[in-house]
Amino acid sequence: MTNEQPKKLTFNGKEYPCCASLTMGVIGGKWKTVILYHLMNNTLRYSELRKMMPQVTERTLSLQLKALEEDGIVSRKVFTTKPPLKVEYTLTDFGKTLIPLVQSIADWGDYAVAQKS
Repeated sequence: MTNEQPKKLTFNGKEYPCCASLTMGVIGGKWKTVILYHLMNNTLRYSELRKMMPQVTERTLSLQLKALEEDGIVSRKVFTTKPPLKVEYTLTDFGKTLIPLVQSIADWGDYAVAQKS
């Protein structure tokens, strides 16, 4: 046994005690995984995401998208060619590495529902 402290992980200026904590810090919470699920195979406008997630408030959706963008998971593209302003969100290449994880979470949800039916 050693007296060494476990090495902390740093990602985007935040420290995490382990890899699992880092992952949950990036995709955890009520809405981030849902956002990623909807963006897995699609580029979507903000309004399209709102329609797919009617329970989320506009403020929360905006904050979650901003956090995912800051972590390099989602990219935001603004089209200013003519009003109204159009904003699209898509997974970055780094964000696409989360697809198998998000798909596994969705598959487990399907399995859980089937077990209780």
